[in-house]
Amino acid sequence: MRVLPSASRAHTHRPAGRSPRQAGVALIEVLVSILLFSFAILGLVGLQAQAISLSLEADYRSRASLLADEIAAQMWLKKSVTVDNTVLTTWKSKVASSTQLPSGSGDVIPVTGVPNQADILIQWTAPSRRSTTSGTGTPSNFVTRVTLPST
Repeated sequence: MRVLPSASRAHTHRPAGRSPRQAGVALIEVLVSILLFSFAILGLVGLQAQAISLSLEADYRSRASLLADEIAAQMWLKKSVTVDNTVLTTWKSKVASSTQLPSGSGDVIPVTGVPNQADILIQWTAPSRRSTTSGTGTPSNFVTRVTLPST
């Protein structure tokens, strides 16, 4: 049996299966996987932001529907699509209230030529649709038509 000097043993002993050209490959693999994971997390954050925006838009639409139903109920009670001015003014101020719809406005428009029909129009501009430079944006609309029975 031949015994090698300790200095020569250090040069001949390498981990099995590794060549000098593969040094640092594991580090690069880890960095690439971290990069892919970061992109996946950013994608999930984007999806969450979109879901929140759509949820708020659905909430505004629901509020507009309830407000339209409120003025339609007044029409049914009076049995006329013409609403008292005080009731209409109160309703319009409620629609314009910042607690109901952002930048909201509402109107009741009688249908021309049809005596017992009116359109209820409600508009608002969601904060997600406002331009950061001009402060204005594309308004959302909710329109419903009320048809009362002929008397």
